[in-house]
Parts: sequence; C-alpha cells; structure tokens
Amino acid sequence: MSPPLLSQLFTNLPFDWEWLPQPSYLVGGAVRDRLLGRNSDYLDLDFVLPEKAVETARAIAKHYKAGFVLLDAQRQIARVVFKNATVDFALQEGATLETDLQRRDFTINAIAYNPHTQELIDPLQGYTDLQQRLLRMISPANLQDDPLRLLRGYRQAAQLDFALEPNTRSIIRQLAPLIGRVAAERVRVELGYLLNSDRGTAWLEVAGEDGLLTPWFPSMTRSHIERLLKVNSAAASLSSFPQLVRELSQPVRNTIKTSWLGIVKLTCLVSTNSATAEIELDKLAYSRSEIKAVTTALQLLPQLQAKSPEQMTLAEQYFFFRAASVVFPAIVILAVVQGTSIDLLSLLIHRYLNPKDPVAHPTPILTGNDLMKALQLSPSPLIGEMLLQIQLAQIEGKISTVEEAIAFAAKRLDS
Repeated sequence: MSPPLLSQLFTNLPFDWEWLPQPSYLVGGAVRDRLLGRNSDYLDLDFVLPEKAVETARAIAKHYKAGFVLLDAQRQIARVVFKNATVDFALQEGATLETDLQRRDFTINAIAYNPHTQELIDPLQGYTDLQQRLLRMISPANLQDDPLRLLRGYRQAAQLDFALEPNTRSIIRQLAPLIGRVAAERVRVELGYLLNSDRGTAWLEVAGEDGLLTPWFPSMTRSHIERLLKVNSAAASLSSFPQLVRELSQPVRNTIKTSWLGIVKLTCLVSTNSATAEIELDKLAYSRSEIKAVTTALQLLPQLQAKSPEQMTLAEQYFFFRAASVVFPAIVILAVVQGTSIDLLSLLIHRYLNPKDPVAHPTPILTGNDLMKALQLSPSPLIGEMLLQIQLAQIEGKISTVEEAIAFAAKRLDS
C-alpha cells in the first residue's frame, strides 16, 4: 500500500511551507505519526536542511514573532517556538539526505518528507515497518552511538503499541550495560513515560528482563517486577472510590509530570529499604518531592501490613494520616498490590475522602498563641507538645470546645 500524501495531513502548520528553502525535509516523529494517523493539538516538528538551517529558523522566528533558540551552534541546530508548536531546524548530517537518515535510531523514524515536491523519502523501508507495527533498528552502531536509544526503543514500542523486531531486541540485550553511561536526566525522561503509561508497565517488565533497568535499579528482583505488574489492576479495583482514582492520575506537583500512580510503580522498582531507595532515586536525579513520596510510601506501608485499620487506635490512625498526607492514595495501592483487601482499607479510605473527618483532616480547636495567652506561657517546645495532646483528646471525643481544651492543657501542666 502506498503511503498517503502528507500534504493532506499537515493542515495546522504554524508557518507557511514557502519559508523553507528547497530542498528541505521534514523527518522523524512528525512524519511517522502522520503516516500512522496520530494527531496532536501541539506539533513537534523536525526539519533537516542541506544548508542555512539556523538562518532559516531565525528568519521564520522573526517573521512570525516566535521564540528562537540556538541549540547547537557547531552542528547548526536551532529551535523556533510557537504557541502550539515547537519546530527544530538542523543541518543535514553527511553529503546526502540518505546519509543523514542512515544515522538515526529506528527505521520508522528515518522517513523524510519534502513539502515542496510532496515526495516521501524512505530508503530504509520504514513505512513497511509502520504497516507491520514493528520497531526495527537501523544498525547496532547507531544504538551504541547514543545508548539512550536502547531504552527509547521500549518507550516508543509502548507509546505506539508496536513490537520490537526480534533481532533488534537481541542486539539491545547485548548492549544493555551501556545504558549506565547515559546522563541520569535523559534516562529519567524515558522512564517517566513508561511509568505514566498503562502500556508502559508491560514494557518496563521487558526492559527489566533485557537488562536495561539493572544499572539504575540495582536492588530490583523478579518480585519487584511482579508487584509492578499488579499496579494497574490494583488501581482499577478502586473504581468504587472515583475520587481516589482521580487523585492517582494527578501529577505529584504542577511542575512535576510524574503521576501518583507513576510513584507507585517507581516504588515497586526501588529497594524496599527507604534509605537505599533514596540513594537510587537521587542517582536518577529525581526531585525531592518524588523521592519523598516514594520513601514515605515505603516507610508507612508496613504499618498497614502489620495491623488492620480496625485494630488501629484513633491516635494511631491520626499519626498515620499525618505522616502519609498526600501520599495516602499511593500507599493504598501498594497495600492492595501486596495482598491487603480493599474492604480492610475502606475505613481509612473513607476517612481520607471525607474532608471533615476529624482523624484524617483534623481542625485544631485553638492555636499556640491562644494557649500561651490563656495559660500565660512563653514560647517553647512544650506548646507544640500540648497542642498535639489536645488534638488527640479532640479526636478521641474527650474535648470539643476551646474552654475544654484550655482546661485539659492546664490539668496536664499541673500534673
């Protein structure tokens, strides 16, 4: 089957083709995705030009009042940033376009399109592999040149729902130790997609089997992978708590893309010892927020395994919620993964989901200033201790008013 005319598929370009010198070639993921019928509101385009790549980018940016970034002066690579698109312009590597395409990672990413002639250039039969939904390497040397491509293959297979061509997977297994040489930040980006994608979970298992995760997760065993594979079904089993499910899909922070379900999966890969896990995640350059989320989950999970919520005192539940905070949904999933029934956890889940629950979301009766003024106390650690005791007495139903709280504190001081 002949590929479709890409001119019919690119209808939302941020600039006019006429700004491109002849010849110019659109390459990589944008061509691949259009041939697959994959569309996105935000365009990510890569052009290869035989000459004047930076000059072309600068002229387009100036005309359209878009952002301009010189990415690599020596290799002549520049970026133009539009509201709904990022467009990279790179100088062609080698004397011909075919030479440039031969240096890429996989055949499906080595298809080029000339917008002036509407010609598709496919010297490596990438379109055939697209039709067969296969990810095939161009050469082992290309993977060695940038070992991140080893892991990127698994990420793209998950992203596109493709299979790895058997010889390609065999070569990746042989080259797997090279992934340890890649900058941690680059590895983390690829892991991020696999952790945040449902299809990515199965490909994390394959990557683990093929040795791509070992350099970064040295504590990982088969039991870690088995827990990882249960995460999606554990999350699905919480369908009766839709708010909890929604929270699991949210990012840890606005500035961090990792979802809470991604944190659960990450927790499955690291050491069960929180101190060791912190070292592993720090090596991968994870943020303090992500590391704290994982280590908190590891530290609190044993509490749910040692004692059911119904056996926990109100004080124990209070301290658990105070320590867990926003990590609570992740801890629930991990507990389910390790065999705790949802019925056993429902008491804590209902408390967490109720913003007025006095144990999970206590509202202090009074402040430290109120206490110091009423009892004529000076600032000291004692104030914090007294406020904690008042809080515990409140959730246990022993006090419910400011007057009772002050009397409770005064009695404690006298004793």
